[in-house]
Formats: sequence, C-alpha cells, structure tokens
Amino acid sequence: MSGQKTVTPSAESLAASVTAVKTRGLPPVHLWNPPFCGDLDMRIARDGTWFYQGTPIGRPGLVKLFSSILKKEDGKYFLVTPVEKVGITVDDAPFLAVDFEGTGIENAQVLRFETQVGDKVSAGPQNPIRVVRDPETGEPSPYVLVRAELEALIDRKSFYRLVDLGVHHDDWFGVWSGGVFFRIIPSAELP
Repeated sequence: MSGQKTVTPSAESLAASVTAVKTRGLPPVHLWNPPFCGDLDMRIARDGTWFYQGTPIGRPGLVKLFSSILKKEDGKYFLVTPVEKVGITVDDAPFLAVDFEGTGIENAQVLRFETQVGDKVSAGPQNPIRVVRDPETGEPSPYVLVRAELEALIDRKSFYRLVDLGVHHDDWFGVWSGGVFFRIIPSAELP
C-alpha cells in the first residue's frame, strides 16, 4: 500500500483520537469497528490500577478516558477509537467496585455500586452480581456487571458490607437488588 503510513499505536494516539470525538456520556464503542492495530503495553491489575509500559498511570482523568473506550470481544480486552483498536491485558476484571450504597430492604432493596473510575451501576437484572469461589481455597471473588461484558471486582470492604445485608432465600445466602436475588454461598455451607 504505497502512500499509507503505518502508525504504531500508543497511549497518546488513543487519547488524542478519543478526545477528538466529542460525545456526552460514554463513547459509542459498540458502533466502532476499526482494524486491529496490535497490542499495547497496557495492563489493568486486579486492584484496578492501570499500567502503561510497566508504570502506573498517575493521572485519574487519563485512566477514566481509557476506561470509557474499553471493549471486550471473544474474551479479550481492547481500547477502541473510531480509527484504532489495540489489545490490552486485564489481570481479572477491568473495573474495581470501591463502594456501594443500598436503599430499601430485602427484596425491595437496590444496591448502587461505584467503580474506581466513577462509573455507577445499580445491581439488578441488567447488571447482575456473581460470586466465583476459588476451587482450592474457597475464597470468594464477587463481581458486578458494569456494561457490555465489562465487570467490576467488588473490593473486600464492600463485599463484607454486602454480606452484612445478606439473607437466606431458597437454600442460599445472598443479597437482593433490583428485585433479583443474587446468590453468594449455599446456606448449608455457612457455619
């Protein structure tokens, strides 16, 4: 292809591309399908820290910008703009739910989570909570769906608070939110 210059993707080029697209709210990444440009040395650690070339990204605004163009396809994570699509590494979940507030009681309760980048989501039919237990240790890893296949790991302090709100229902211990009962552990396994 003569005349076309191949550009190596970088954090800077991604930020510039998405900043050029003025949108209110989240960019429409589900509508963007640019060609794959390769992998970027960017990683999201289990604790929600974003790294670029091995160094934590210290600018919260930049992390929030990147999180707004995150997309998951076929189990892989990408940052997508109208003109670039680059692969990144995610250690566990791309978001970390760092807090929540609950309103109502039991089956009329709504749990609203907030992520480390400021996303807010109410758990319910569209945004379920799931708990995965480590097969060796039995340690739970709780998640809430934030958007389009992108989950947040619920941090430990928030999970302990969830457990405090838990009730028994149909032989399970769990929590209600948005009219849905989310299972945490079988009641029979509790001490």
